[in-house]
Amino acid sequence: MTAAPMSSLAVAVRSENLCRHYHMGETLIRAVDGVSLEVRAGEFVALLGSSGSGKSSMLNLIAGLDRPTSGTVVVQNRDLAKLSREDLAKYRLHVVGMVFQSFNLIPSMTLAENVELPLRFAEVDRSQRENLVREALDRVGLRARKDHRPSELSGGEQQRAALARALINRPQLLLADEPTGNLDSHTGIEIMDLVREFNRQLGMTVVMVTHERALAERYAERMIFLADGKLTHEQPNPPAGAQPGRQGHA
Repeated sequence: MTAAPMSSLAVAVRSENLCRHYHMGETLIRAVDGVSLEVRAGEFVALLGSSGSGKSSMLNLIAGLDRPTSGTVVVQNRDLAKLSREDLAKYRLHVVGMVFQSFNLIPSMTLAENVELPLRFAEVDRSQRENLVREALDRVGLRARKDHRPSELSGGEQQRAALARALINRPQLLLADEPTGNLDSHTGIEIMDLVREFNRQLGMTVVMVTHERALAERYAERMIFLADGKLTHEQPNPPAGAQPGRQGHA
């Protein structure tokens, strides 16, 4: 099934007949199988489905972490299938922020050093990095913990740090793969409230993968359902106070 066409508002993400197939032994796995969809700039979208539905594979294609077998995925007018490895690395550094279930912080680095890392890769001048890191940690309420290492932080604090790191280069698109999967329900709500705040205040497009429908219903403006690598249906879901169809980016 193809997602319904969007309005004339700016499109942040568009896929057309997107496929990612691979072999496991002699078995062909159709992880993503002909998915066509659009996400508007500034929209908060949730991809839902059970394990093996293709939602994380879809997110990896949007993130430029994997390449399609066929079809296209275009993000901010970039056809990711046509980008070189170097250009994909620049895309992930400047256009996309990513948050994962497992936090992915470097254990040997302090919180501030973890958050600063994308700035180093982007070759931001050292004189600017300290202020940018301070602002990012302030935004997630972790400035007082900047010299701690990940093992000294709670799960919620680690995910806040991961959010700060994802946002440090002011990406236009935030991708979140089961961002509350390793958190208790109360901490998960705190993290999701932060994500919604970035979406609304910064105009940042958010695509979140989750298997929790209640979470999607609480935060997403639109829910897209996947099964067996295919888009089955979608459902508009403007949460209370949401402003669907906003344009702009961080």
